[in-house]
Amino acid sequence: MKKKITALFLTGVVIAGGGLLHHDKAELYVSRFLTFLSSAAVPYAAAQSGEMPAPQVPVAEVVTRKVALSAEFTGHLEASKLVELRPRVGGAVETVSVPEGGLVQSGQVLFRIDARPFQVILDAAKAELQQAEVLLEQAETNFKRTASLAPNGTVSRKAFDDAQAMLGQRKAQVAIAKAAVAAAELDLSFTRVTAPVDGRVDRVLVHEGNLVTGGNAGNATLLTTIVRTDPLYVYFDIDEATYLGFIAKIWAQESNRANASLPVQIGLMTDEGFSYQGALDFLSNRIDRSTGTIRTRAVVENPEGILAPGLFARVKLATSEPVQTVLIDDQAIGTDQGRRYVLVLGEGNKAEFRPVEIGAIVDGLRVISSGLQVGEKIIVKGLVGPGMQVTPQMISMVPERVSDSAQAAASQQEARR
Repeated sequence: MKKKITALFLTGVVIAGGGLLHHDKAELYVSRFLTFLSSAAVPYAAAQSGEMPAPQVPVAEVVTRKVALSAEFTGHLEASKLVELRPRVGGAVETVSVPEGGLVQSGQVLFRIDARPFQVILDAAKAELQQAEVLLEQAETNFKRTASLAPNGTVSRKAFDDAQAMLGQRKAQVAIAKAAVAAAELDLSFTRVTAPVDGRVDRVLVHEGNLVTGGNAGNATLLTTIVRTDPLYVYFDIDEATYLGFIAKIWAQESNRANASLPVQIGLMTDEGFSYQGALDFLSNRIDRSTGTIRTRAVVENPEGILAPGLFARVKLATSEPVQTVLIDDQAIGTDQGRRYVLVLGEGNKAEFRPVEIGAIVDGLRVISSGLQVGEKIIVKGLVGPGMQVTPQMISMVPERVSDSAQAAASQQEARR
């Protein structure tokens, strides 16, 4: 730097000497040279004396709020009910009225099976019942007659016993006939296949004209499936440490109540945060030793039907009671050989190195588990190292918000440009 200033001085002498040959311009050349020499010498003098201006950096006070520490887990949505719709009786499919992919109500008719064969069986059962009732009337009349003649010996004791037995037999036949009628009526009603639950129906697997097999066994023809979409279940696994640290104790208290539940927040793959609220309603009775986790379930309401079974879900579960917590902007955190740290504004506006332990993100701010105290100010960003003196520019720690002083300083700087 010193050599550069010497060269500039000699250059100025030459220019001034040349200017003497043109007296009218000499004075102008000398004035310009002196101005340039002055501007070059001032920074050099400041550098030689060690008085370089301190860099300006944004500084913000840490935010303190009551926060319940939480943990995030990944899981998936499942239907609270899944029904495979199969016919109870066999026959030819007559009509199909399934809104494929749509919502159905419990009791809504989805399939109709040809009912004529079952109507014939019902008519025959009713006729047999009528016949049994006529025979019962005859048996009752015969028994009354025999019972009136038996005391005076007009009829034998055997005849009385036979009449009494016949009466009991006819009563049993009437009961059998009534049961046959009820079974025929039930089979006839089964020709109308209805939705057993509210939910969303899948595609139709059997169309009109096809023969289906009925019955209560698994070999009955599958017609379609229905899933209940409101509410939905969210299944996820909690690690053993989180379970032992908080969940086990709280759930033990909650499980003694009939409506045991713990609040959870749920987000989908495309959500930046957690858009849905739910409640933890089930905790498995054992830890899976192969994974070191315990299966957990939460319930989330889905009145609009936007959520669907099988979707990926992020679950946020509180793991502590609300406590006073320090939060800072995530960009203020640095890394040094695997350690997290921040630069705290110390005495004399000097940057101080401070190791910290970080937690989850809450409303856009990072939870600081340890390392910072209430009221401390930290350097949010800037090329600053520990021990350097800085010129602080106070801003707000909350994202997207800048203090009035910082806005004014920015406006002035823009005007100077």
